Amino acid sequence: MSAFVAHVDRSVRQRGLLKPGAGVLVAVSGGVDSMVLLHALHALASRNRWRLVAAHYDHGLRGSASAGDARFVQRAVARLGLECVVESGDVQALARARGWSVEMAARELRHEFLARTAKRLGLATVALAHHADDQVELFFLRLLRGAGGGLAGMKWKSPSPADAKVNLIRPLLDQPKAALLAWACREKIRFRRDATNLQQDILRNRVRHELLPLLRRYQPGLHRTVQRTMELAGAETEFALEAARAWRARSRRGAFARLAVAVQRQCVCLELHALGLAADFELVERLRLQPQVKHSWKNGWLLRRADGTVSWEQPTDKAVEPKPQTVKLTARRGTRRFGDLMVEWSFCAGQGSLAQPRKVGEERFDAVAVGPQVRLRRWQAGDRFRPIGMPRAVKLQDLFTNAKVSAAERRRRLVAEAADGRVFWVEGLRMSEHFKLTPATRRVLVWRWRLAPV
Repeated sequence: MSAFVAHVDRSVRQRGLLKPGAGVLVAVSGGVDSMVLLHALHALASRNRWRLVAAHYDHGLRGSASAGDARFVQRAVARLGLECVVESGDVQALARARGWSVEMAARELRHEFLARTAKRLGLATVALAHHADDQVELFFLRLLRGAGGGLAGMKWKSPSPADAKVNLIRPLLDQPKAALLAWACREKIRFRRDATNLQQDILRNRVRHELLPLLRRYQPGLHRTVQRTMELAGAETEFALEAARAWRARSRRGAFARLAVAVQRQCVCLELHALGLAADFELVERLRLQPQVKHSWKNGWLLRRADGTVSWEQPTDKAVEPKPQTVKLTARRGTRRFGDLMVEWSFCAGQGSLAQPRKVGEERFDAVAVGPQVRLRRWQAGDRFRPIGMPRAVKLQDLFTNAKVSAAERRRRLVAEAADGRVFWVEGLRMSEHFKLTPATRRVLVWRWRLAPV
């Protein structure tokens, strides 16, 4: 037994991932990660009496290359003498129908296929090929998106998002990509390469090929330090989550405001999940800090009561859609209502503004860059925007899709144009790179927004 397979064997046994005689569905894309996982588990199967079945989902996103992946996996699995289940789906159609990103739609269809196939075959477990480098990439992706507790990352064992009765296991989670490639080379394991992994317009690829190599110049052991941080974040998030569940289960609850902030946030997240809504950080903070106040969301209103419960209601009367408004910023401060939002602005000196902490419902811009007037309007198809930290402007529609903003909700988002016509602020997104504060900023535009009185 090679050192690599022995390490996988120890991980499986020490983490309790698979019992002797267990059945497992191995998700195989045809790439090096999944091919290594398949061969490693196959090398351990006979001594552990595991029943292995391979499963491949054809997303149909790369034309003939996708079909080639499916044929490759089927042949490779047949050489190992294993059963292989292949299925395909229309990822693009699902993404359009639900207003999702293609990545999100692909994940949804893939997990549904894996869970359904495992149950049909009487297998309680699905093995995935996520490894240590995936954890590091996920950490920085979530960090850049402000994921909070999501920094905990993936677990060695977790329920399937498609069916909680099916377990997902990740036997390679502590192995770096280099170790997988080295073992594949030694064992002459063939695999397919996905050309989309090199596309620089995909954030994950930029993190993988640009950000992480740069960070490893400062910390060669980056994957170890990130994994340690993820474990700490995961344990603390789990503690706060359990405290929130316990508080919500009480027949007589204490005051919500007296709970620790982390527990308050988890309580709001649990309420939102129960309503089938994503726990967006801005929304969670608005609900947490402002009880008994209606907040606009998903063509309706969300309200947190004093006891911590959150309710959603849809207005019966359809409001008249406001027309674009031009606002002159000549006064030192002012307010303007646009639809269901109230916008407030004021000015302050630039000195010391960079060190000011960011508040919920507030952004600060370079007033000179914004100019003497702004224009308030709704989102329009074709709008482009460059959020802070991004190398170039992209379609606002793509940013909404990646942020999982539904087609109906994005039409309600308020957009603010600077005097030169460029978008400097979009409700619910990060501020614009072009209008951020710098050490050279002399005058600051303080921009606040809140739900207008009903």
